[in-house]
Formats: sequence, C-alpha cells, structure tokens
Amino acid sequence: MTPAPTGTAPFTVTASRDYDPALRELPHMSLGRYEIDMGGGEAARRLFAAGARHVTLPRPVDVTDAADAAWSVRALSFVGDLSSLAVSVDWQLHTGPDPDAWRHYGHLHPPTAVLGTADPLATARAWRAAYYICKCVFRYGPGFIQVRDRRYGELRRFTIDEPDYHRAVEALADGAPVDAIPKPILDDLVGESLVLRFGDRLWWAPYRVRRWSEAPLVI
Repeated sequence: MTPAPTGTAPFTVTASRDYDPALRELPHMSLGRYEIDMGGGEAARRLFAAGARHVTLPRPVDVTDAADAAWSVRALSFVGDLSSLAVSVDWQLHTGPDPDAWRHYGHLHPPTAVLGTADPLATARAWRAAYYICKCVFRYGPGFIQVRDRRYGELRRFTIDEPDYHRAVEALADGAPVDAIPKPILDDLVGESLVLRFGDRLWWAPYRVRRWSEAPLVI
C-alpha cells in the first residue's frame, strides 16, 4: 500500500455507486464511508474497483488558508486522481475573491460552489460549462513525461526528460513541502503553472492519464 504523504492525517470520504443524485438514494447504492490513509492515486483506484462513481469530500478545500495547506494539496491531488477515472466529486473550493482563480483548477471535477467569489454558485456553473476530462494531464513515456494543459484555452505541451525533474514529479504526487523540490526545478514548474504553492506546500496540478477520452491529438 502506498503510504499517506508525510505530515498529513487520514480523512474519511463517502462513496456511492452512481453519479445521479436520485439513484444514489436507492437501496444498496451507497458504499458507505472510506478512510483515505494511503496515496491518493491508489485510494482512487481502489474506490473505483469497489464500484464507486461518486465521492464526497469531508470538508471544503480552502487554498487561501496557509495553515491548512497540507490538507489543501492532498485533497486537490485526490480530486485529480478521481477526475482521471471519471468519478464525480461532491466538494467545495475556496479560492478567494478573484473570479478567474478557478481556471487553475478547472481540469478537476467541478465543485458545487467556488467559495470566496462574489457568486459562488455562478462561478461553479462557469467551471462546469468549461469542464471536460483530460484538460490538464500527464503521462509517462519511455524515458520522458509529457504534459498536456488546456486550462487556459490553448494547448500547452511539455516534454520532461531530465531525471531530476522526474524525481520532482514523483515527490509531488500527493503534494510536497516546498523544501522537497530543488529551487531551479520549482521555479520552472511554478512559472508554467504546473505547480501551485499554498503556504509551505506544493501541488502538482496535472493528473495522470491512463485512458484517453478522445484521440490524444484532439485533447
């Protein structure tokens, strides 16, 4: 089992077998509560294998609260892992007053509300209208990592073949402390908005793609 990231506590989610809220109320559709005490990628795959198609996070993710940064990066990474499997997520994100801040996270399954904005529900609707799976992803090739990022409208494509950068991406899988990534590498990744910083923690934004929803040249 992949251990939970150092310095973060386990958390509990609830899961259901169906995306549709009405169907989730039927007998035997609930999968109950799951403790997430391992890496997010492994947890997401286990939930999917158990039949989960909808997951509810236990509390909002507030990226404006530096004191809660460890939870923020782990939760964002977990939502990304679920999004990569087309599992819907019931969650809320607090981004602060900037009405466009959601675009940094717009490849993740849309939340029910974007808190801190002038109209949290309208911002969530704009996110939902622009959302599609595989909007910002990475994949492993033979000796390289490729990132495809359409969060900001156009396709931005990056090929990463340096071993030091590979190690950085592995360290960032569920979020990492700032001092875990060499500064020159961190500056490069932050400069391209592939890594976002919250307090003393870092979040690797792309989620890993394992199955293309469309031909990759289209995405």
